[in-house]
Amino acid sequence: SSPHLVQVRERIRINGQPISKDLFNKYFWLVYNRLEETKDPVHASMPAYFRFLTIMAFHVFLQEKVDLAVVEVGIGGTYDCTNIIRAPVVCGVSALGIDHTSILGDTMEKIAWQKGGIFKPGVPAFTVAQPERPLEVLRERAQERKCPLYLCPELDEFEEGCRALELGLAGAHQRSNAALALQLARTWLQRHGCQGLGELKEVPPSTELAGRPVPLAPAFRPTDAMIQGLRDTEWLGRTQVLSHGPVTWYLDGAHTTSSIQACVRWFRQAALNQEKLHDGSEVRVLLFNATGDRDTAALLKLLLPCHFDYAVFCPNFTEVSVANNADQQNFNVTLENALTRCLENQRTWTRLLEEKGGQDPWLAAPLRVGGLLQPAPARGSLLLVPPAPRPLNSPALVFPCLAQALRWVAQGRDPHLAAPAASGAHPHPAASSGAVLLREAAAVRVLVTGSLHLVGGALRLLDPALSQ
Repeated sequence: SSPHLVQVRERIRINGQPISKDLFNKYFWLVYNRLEETKDPVHASMPAYFRFLTIMAFHVFLQEKVDLAVVEVGIGGTYDCTNIIRAPVVCGVSALGIDHTSILGDTMEKIAWQKGGIFKPGVPAFTVAQPERPLEVLRERAQERKCPLYLCPELDEFEEGCRALELGLAGAHQRSNAALALQLARTWLQRHGCQGLGELKEVPPSTELAGRPVPLAPAFRPTDAMIQGLRDTEWLGRTQVLSHGPVTWYLDGAHTTSSIQACVRWFRQAALNQEKLHDGSEVRVLLFNATGDRDTAALLKLLLPCHFDYAVFCPNFTEVSVANNADQQNFNVTLENALTRCLENQRTWTRLLEEKGGQDPWLAAPLRVGGLLQPAPARGSLLLVPPAPRPLNSPALVFPCLAQALRWVAQGRDPHLAAPAASGAHPHPAASSGAVLLREAAAVRVLVTGSLHLVGGALRLLDPALSQ
């Protein structure tokens, strides 16, 4: 799977656990040296990062003799390096979203075409409810590739006659993922002789799929193991809640419009379900960053209904110096580029607040941004906040790294994080006034979203055990 959150070993798991450091080291050098010895001397280049790890994952699974390998596509499908598996047992396509548009195309139809590239002749494939046109494209791809394609019934269908299925993952959108997982599991079990899990009606390759709906796969009664599997599923960095005293961190690596919408629904519900406060205030903080060619203005606009008191922007670097943290270093992005992106996000957020200011009583008076406070390296960690006629109403701040952003938000109230340096670390009044509110609030609720890499960096600092 990709990307990893804290350590690269998370990408290659056996029985749910990242492979050990010893195994990773052993197989890394074995694959690296073999490639080095056999590469074309004229066009001598090693596979790029993701390709190398894909080759290594296949080698690990073969050498460790796993019974079943679940391989997640990196980007798209058709041209992805994972797509060299000629005869998988089954293929699945989850809910489509707009992402990686520079590579996959800028419409759902183009993206569906790329995803359908993983279909294989005679190998059953499943998908979940999709918009009409993208589903048609998936149908056409299945027909081209002589692949029997089925639509998963809703999870409700699996619950008929038995109690409601409990999911370990929060969020309504996980129900369609669970339905897909059940179909993929059933197909593999049937291939291995398991009976009584609902038969698929064969779709002959010659059948004209394009002109009619994708046939519905049968629902079936989930086995006890399946019920337990759905209940026990954990997925770090997705709808994850960490309660650290008065500070509650809500972590979700959403980074597309559809996943941010799902994240907002989850956060509002989760924050609502927390114990009601009778003895003090609640402060809500957004910690956000986005990478690549994503439309951050569109993502930020979707986050407005969460009613944040502060929005904090920082790059995905855990520390300003990333020398001691190679697993989370991105050599394609400089700190300067990342900070420029954060400043753009800050301006966008301020503009969105201004536009919404006349409609919502909870918002501070409209802000007017006229230039930016320049960095003062000698004075410490806070880089930039928008100057305003009333600086105490400046709810958007930029920090140069995650550690400083998290420390400012927590204000020494999270036992996993050191308190921010007291002497002149936050010279701007907005940061100082926010610090007072954060220190005195009965509860601080922080949503970390916009990038899986941001969430991974936050997890590394908030749950040090993940780095072991």
